[in-house]
Amino acid sequence: MIDSASLAMVAPELVLTVGALVLLMVAAYAGDRMAKVVSWMSIATLVAAGLTLLGLPGHGGDAFDGLYRADAFAAYAKVLIYAAAAASILVAPRFFAPTAANASGALRAEYPILILLACIGMGMMVSAGDMMTLYVGLELNSLAAYVLASFMRQDTRSAEAGLKYFVLGALASGILLYGISLLYGFSGSTSFDGIAVAMGDKLSNGLLFGMVFVLAGLAFKISAVPFHMWTPDVYEGAPTPVTTFFASAPKVAAMGLTVRVAIEALGPGGMAWQQIVIFVALASILFGGVAAIGQTNIKRLLAYSSINNVGFALIGLAAGTPAGVAATMSYMTIYVVMTIGSFFCVIQMRDRDGNPIETIASLAGLSQSRKGLAAALAIFMFSLAGIPPLFGFWAKFLVFDAAVGAGLLGLAAFGIAASVIGAFYYLKIIKTMYFDEPAAEYATGTPIIENTVIALCAAVIVFGYLLNPVLDSASAAAAAALF
Repeated sequence: MIDSASLAMVAPELVLTVGALVLLMVAAYAGDRMAKVVSWMSIATLVAAGLTLLGLPGHGGDAFDGLYRADAFAAYAKVLIYAAAAASILVAPRFFAPTAANASGALRAEYPILILLACIGMGMMVSAGDMMTLYVGLELNSLAAYVLASFMRQDTRSAEAGLKYFVLGALASGILLYGISLLYGFSGSTSFDGIAVAMGDKLSNGLLFGMVFVLAGLAFKISAVPFHMWTPDVYEGAPTPVTTFFASAPKVAAMGLTVRVAIEALGPGGMAWQQIVIFVALASILFGGVAAIGQTNIKRLLAYSSINNVGFALIGLAAGTPAGVAATMSYMTIYVVMTIGSFFCVIQMRDRDGNPIETIASLAGLSQSRKGLAAALAIFMFSLAGIPPLFGFWAKFLVFDAAVGAGLLGLAAFGIAASVIGAFYYLKIIKTMYFDEPAAEYATGTPIIENTVIALCAAVIVFGYLLNPVLDSASAAAAAALF
């Protein structure tokens, strides 16, 4: 039933929907000459949607008869999603500016609007209280993402990335939908609460198969092994601002959705889904670390890095405790900061003509020509490797501590040992920047917005421990909402 209380709870999605439709009309009538204005208005829309979370009535309540949940967990995830989306819009204008090799390039007004539309879907994902809401939100996000991946139509790599993402995404959606149908067939309900009641009574083979298929579909969305195959190609082929978006906001939304489904819907079948999550976590950590070693393209390396980091985040979920969920959300927060900072550095990798360069070899000697950029990238690489005292170390510590607290000592030990593999390829980049013979220098310039974001992200990574009280209390409140 639609009532005023339910409409108030979906205020963030309503703001984004109205903003996206208005800006779409602006883009349709004014064309690409208004692209920068549309971009800034899109960021303002994201800020407005975020502000509605502050005074949102009914936190902890259900809207539309349980289809949608407005609670602290959803609010926490949405803040991360909107911040990452805004960063992905900020970085786009300079990237899409015309260059000598691509004189026809220009920022399209549709780019920020597609990100807004994707954010509507992601908001529904993390607020889902029913399998139908889950699927609708996921598809809203995916449809916009397919277009974003192939956004540079004149670039064959981008078109290829969009096609691969679409085909494999459709396959994953089919797997997920089949799992949802099994859960509905054997539980008699699509709501998370109804499925949890059925699993508490008896975990039948039908429910077990449904659980496996649903988790397989969600594993694709978080690019976890063995459903990771799309990630390196899409990350490499998509425009770098789009890759920045894919590596941050949708990752948070998919991880938040996976956590909510595992705890709220599949909770009573804990021993069954816990084994699946442990396997996926171990496989992602190991494969992501090993596969990244031989990469020569920085975007492909960061793709395998994201697979590796998803594995570490899943260790917290495998614990199945409030502390584990809080650790997972804290990990995703720190991961988003590291990822955005890293990709903003990658966007500054340009030759003298302003054309993007993606090879790791081109970073050689960067510490001599661009000291600030080299230092920032080194901070992000050290942090992704989990080197103390940077904030990335704290992210790993939290999930390992949660695993030990839940009695998963072996899982924590494997994760700690596998961190060494990741450290190898992160340190390889630092070695290239500081110790190799200089390569051709990058284009000079003072992109104020990019430098500001990089500096802010680096400051958070270095001095993040000062934010621990806020981060710990926010993630603990988010986790408590699920239990």
